[in-house]
Amino acid sequence: MAPGQNAELVFVPLGGVGEIGMNFALYGYGPADAREWIVVDCGVSFPDDRMPGIDLVLPDIRFIEEKKDRLRGIVITHAHEDHYGALHELWPRLGAPVWMTPFTAGLLEAKRQSEQGAPKIPVTIYRAGEKFTVGPFAIEAIAVTHSIPEPVSLAITTPLGTVVHTGDWKIDPEPEIGPLTNEARFRALGDAGVLALVCDSTNALREGESPSEHAVGRGLREVIQKAPGRVAVTTFSSNVGRIRSIAEAARDAGRQVLVMGRSLKRVIDVAGELGYMDGLPDFIAEEDYGYIPRENLVIICTGSQGEPRAALAKLARDELKTVALSPGDTVVFSSRTIPGNEKAILEIKNLLIDQGVKIIEDGDALVHVSGHPRRAELKRMYEWTRPRIGVPVHGEAAHLVAQGSLMASSGVAEVAQVRDGDMLRLAPGIAEIVDQVAFGRIFKDGKVVGDEETVGLRDRRKLSFAGHVVVNVVLEDRYELAGDPDVVAVGLPQFDASGAALEDLILQAASGAFDSIPRARRKDLDMVQEAVRRAVRSAVNQAWGKKPLVTVFVTR
Repeated sequence: MAPGQNAELVFVPLGGVGEIGMNFALYGYGPADAREWIVVDCGVSFPDDRMPGIDLVLPDIRFIEEKKDRLRGIVITHAHEDHYGALHELWPRLGAPVWMTPFTAGLLEAKRQSEQGAPKIPVTIYRAGEKFTVGPFAIEAIAVTHSIPEPVSLAITTPLGTVVHTGDWKIDPEPEIGPLTNEARFRALGDAGVLALVCDSTNALREGESPSEHAVGRGLREVIQKAPGRVAVTTFSSNVGRIRSIAEAARDAGRQVLVMGRSLKRVIDVAGELGYMDGLPDFIAEEDYGYIPRENLVIICTGSQGEPRAALAKLARDELKTVALSPGDTVVFSSRTIPGNEKAILEIKNLLIDQGVKIIEDGDALVHVSGHPRRAELKRMYEWTRPRIGVPVHGEAAHLVAQGSLMASSGVAEVAQVRDGDMLRLAPGIAEIVDQVAFGRIFKDGKVVGDEETVGLRDRRKLSFAGHVVVNVVLEDRYELAGDPDVVAVGLPQFDASGAALEDLILQAASGAFDSIPRARRKDLDMVQEAVRRAVRSAVNQAWGKKPLVTVFVTR
């Protein structure tokens, strides 16, 4: 089919390009004033220390929300939170049809049932190897290997050419679950002509090839067989292949398995319904824990990132009634550390070490491998698909630039470095950034979703740093103080460095500020309020060295 008049093919990332996580990609086809769109993936990222109280970080999608009448569909490549985890929050704003694989659909429904008020999202199921059409886009799902069941790359074809959107992938010759990465299909697409390869950059700084998941299984088996006591293994909940490897290693060592953590149990339930757990012995219940000899037990648990409410953290703090670790037991971190979680993980490790527990992690044995391609694997993908344009995505600046250089040195004719909010025209003509669109972050905070102002994040940061002072000033009819102002200080020290009570200093500052205002001007209650606020804030800063949030009420 020939392209329409003035038609263009554009790529617009709203998340995941310039950062790890929160993947949200748009493809648009048609003339600039009437493009039709699809979304590929709809993910979250997780809050850091600068986001107190925030539950999830979501992409700001107002650009496509304003064009939702021309949004033809949302296609999810796999069920990792950074690729599908924002659907419940963002789908109601878009309302477009959603396509995903059976495992992803199963997890989405399981999440809905556990989250009060989550919407029921209509889903069309597809499988690797299948083709379907979404608006002007002909889409083919191509099997790849990754650290979760049923990941796919997408071949997205329009009259202006075919884009291969890799999603998350690697080349694993021995995956624990699922088919191999479909080299033959990628090669066939390359033979037919690939306009652009939009490619995962997560491991673009790492040389060589990733070890296979099967090799990790052998490493875990060796650790479990040699351990003298109990073995607890913590891993990412979604890594069904790893869960299966641990369970098989436990079975072969004559050990039974206890699973701890809601997210793990949810994933195992969905995986079991789809046949991914077939052939494994039943897992034991927590109430049976005390009856199993130490040398006959393996625990698979959540908490690999140091999450304080996860099962591993509770074990480290010895908070559980029926399950506990003992000196001589082993804890295996079958995971990588997500940047920003180092301190929390170290705290858990230290608590475990204080209990006499041995820690094993990736540097000690082959107990984890990434689900993303290293440089040799990336080169093979370039050789298979032979794209005219290379677009690095899924990574921070260092990863994107590293893959861009690798693409250029591997013979990719055009390399387009883009970041969130860039509109990249892929065709016709050379690849170039032709526009900047609205992008950013919004936040899930309890039951509320919104920007920093909507959820109160800016003030919450100030509160976490310097506390809050509330002053109530009551005036009598003649605009004199009806009594001393009432003061409530939360999150401030009781005394300054010289031993003076901070609340007394606040009271003096508030009264002094009021007394300094001429009586004729005290009728301006807003002015009184601001004068007292400034005086209190200045006095606390002088005494303590920090400026709290100050709220003043003036009543008459």
